[in-house]
Amino acid sequence: MEKFFKIKSQGSTVSREVIGGVTTFLAMVYILVVNPQILGDPITGLSKDAVFTATALSAGITTLLMAFLANLPVALAPGLGLNAFFTYTVCASMKCSAAFALTAVLAEGLIFIVLSVFGVREAIIKSIPVSMKKAVSVGIGLFITLIGLSSSGAGLVSPDTGTVIGFVPLNMKNVTAIVAIIGLILTIILYTLRIPGAILIAIALTTVIGIPFGVTKIPEDFKLFSLPAAPNMFNFAFKEAFGSGTALFLKFIVVLITFLFTDLFDTLGTFMGIAEQGNLKDKNGNIKNAKGALLTDSIGTVLGACLGTSTVTSFVESTSGVAAGARTGFASVVTGILFLFALFFSELFALIPSCATAPALIFVGFLMMKSVMEIDFLDPTEGIPAFITIMVMPFSYSISKGIAWGMITYVIAKCAGRKAREIPTVTWILTAIFIADIIFEALK
Repeated sequence: MEKFFKIKSQGSTVSREVIGGVTTFLAMVYILVVNPQILGDPITGLSKDAVFTATALSAGITTLLMAFLANLPVALAPGLGLNAFFTYTVCASMKCSAAFALTAVLAEGLIFIVLSVFGVREAIIKSIPVSMKKAVSVGIGLFITLIGLSSSGAGLVSPDTGTVIGFVPLNMKNVTAIVAIIGLILTIILYTLRIPGAILIAIALTTVIGIPFGVTKIPEDFKLFSLPAAPNMFNFAFKEAFGSGTALFLKFIVVLITFLFTDLFDTLGTFMGIAEQGNLKDKNGNIKNAKGALLTDSIGTVLGACLGTSTVTSFVESTSGVAAGARTGFASVVTGILFLFALFFSELFALIPSCATAPALIFVGFLMMKSVMEIDFLDPTEGIPAFITIMVMPFSYSISKGIAWGMITYVIAKCAGRKAREIPTVTWILTAIFIADIIFEALK
């Protein structure tokens, strides 16, 4: 095990990797509940039980692949946002079938495999300036903090407070917020005392504390063990996508480009953020084993499509496992196995409330802020693009938009500062693509 994962040389231990892997799983186990709710909507015609099986299988298998192909503590699962686009835009607004959408996901994955094999995605990561990579890490930290604070996590912030966003009153109407604050206090205390597995212990204690508050609910017909349903395997519509006229084919291209663009830069941002936080970089400052990681991410999307779920992508919640000590793919082995176990213990994992894992996401925001100290804000050509990146990610609720606007600002600032020669060629190309995408969105 040491020979393959190199746990000691990465400054970690087996116990830290196990704790990190479990922490990542607990931080993202909500996807097993949320993805079936979104994709299993009557709009798509997909069964919730089948989507649950597809979600757990694709997450488990792909995360294990990440361990063995890239040796990185990164977990994967069907991504939020892309599953909502799948259901509410492609199937509801565009009146397309789930098979049509899954065909676009399959095509996206196959394209990404080609780009990964030929190193195109890796080249894109390397082309992003160092200051921007640092900014991406900080922006992701604030982004996942907002996820933890929002209604999908702690329920601490809401737009219903009379302002654009504000803290909710701490009363029994907002009991999840109270439990989350207790969890955050526990996390701070345990982490400050340097207790091993502080984040994981805090999640477990908060789940127990949630019982008397009524947020950890144990159903009367609770079953510890249950057999999984069969997934909707190989449900594609090639004839509908490619052989039903120009109008439908153009729809397919629009859907495909949206999946491609969003997943590409969300994934790149996630990898850069995790690499910065865990110092998982080589001597040149690039992400270790990036090619294997990106290939795994691409294979996961193809696998997910074949099983009947939306785009499988690298989860930013992996940063919680890195914060707990994970540094190698052994943590991904633990996370992957837990996802496969979840197939048979769905009701058990459903007991963990989102307000119990929210403190971990909020706390990771603090851990990822350290990169801000390495950004040269005294140089406006470096500082302004970094600020735009950090600002846009949480406020647009999108990693990819943060990267896009940050890169556009980087080119503008460098040109204005008469430093255009410092801009790499690939950065020029990416900026042109980002601008084209903005124009495309405006003309829709």
